[in-house]
Amino acid sequence: MNEQANAIPTNIITGFLGVGKTTTINGLLANKPEGESWAVLVNEFGQVGIDQEMMPNEEGLHIKELAGGCICCTMGASLTPTLKSLIEHAKPDRLIIEPTGIGHPEGIIDTLMGPSFKDKLDLRATICILDPRSLELEDVANSNILHDQLNLSDVVIINKCDIAEPELIEFVETSLHGMFPPRQHIGRSIKGEIDPALLDLVRNGQLKAQFPEAHSHTHHDHSHSHSHDHAHEHHHHEPEAIAEPGQPIRKTGNGSGLFSCGWIFHRDDCFDYWQLEEILNGLEGVNRIKGVIRIGHAWVFYNRVNDEHDFDKVAYRRDSRIEIISPRELDWEALEQQMLACLQK
Repeated sequence: MNEQANAIPTNIITGFLGVGKTTTINGLLANKPEGESWAVLVNEFGQVGIDQEMMPNEEGLHIKELAGGCICCTMGASLTPTLKSLIEHAKPDRLIIEPTGIGHPEGIIDTLMGPSFKDKLDLRATICILDPRSLELEDVANSNILHDQLNLSDVVIINKCDIAEPELIEFVETSLHGMFPPRQHIGRSIKGEIDPALLDLVRNGQLKAQFPEAHSHTHHDHSHSHSHDHAHEHHHHEPEAIAEPGQPIRKTGNGSGLFSCGWIFHRDDCFDYWQLEEILNGLEGVNRIKGVIRIGHAWVFYNRVNDEHDFDKVAYRRDSRIEIISPRELDWEALEQQMLACLQK
């Protein structure tokens, strides 16, 4: 335990792309103790910041985003000043950090346990969210980053148990129980629902990374189109460049063997959803697509992980955003023109 009684309880919630980390955090935020102030730092590999927009914006919640890279490597220099600013501004009763799905937790843990924060933060259980179906994909199952997300976690939650095959869940659960040192808790979840008491489990400081170099050799490059300049750090109250109608802002990046492209469309750009969905669903071999999309007078959240997708209405109303993460670089310009053709006249 941290020697300072006023150190802020802090948790890292990790897991690979599309496993349900943001959904899990939203569930925790919905059940936070009344009167407490919580802060969340969201790190996205993608360029335009969608996860933050899916989190509630209400009294007692402070959401900070670092988009366009990983805080475990290329954006590591931004982590300390961003955290210091968030802590000073929010004065939270609890801090939750959500790294990008391809982020290695070791560098984040080192920062939180280092001289800048060792007396300010009380790092408690690291929780890894796992979609058992992703382990059937060779590139995920063989990912050293995923293995170390599990190795460095005190708690592992097998998520999406409503859609995963029972035999697969049993197999994954048995495998996790064979880990050494044993995890403090291995549980199952539907839609990311977990017991908030897990946040207060004491961190096991003896957990070690098996592949500490898994992320350090990679690099991230970024570029923006349409002559707009952006910082990769956003806050609910910070201004962001606005796209013109029919002229989206496009941002691209790459690193860790993945390519990303994100678009921000003007709020007046209204899409034919079914036409747009056909385009997004038709993209082959992509890891992740997510977006908040205006259709008529409503907005929907589109979420695709590998070849599965769903959508639902959301309260978001600021603009439309679409992000694609792929193991190969796509023809972003051609794809943009296809999406623009889906705008309702």
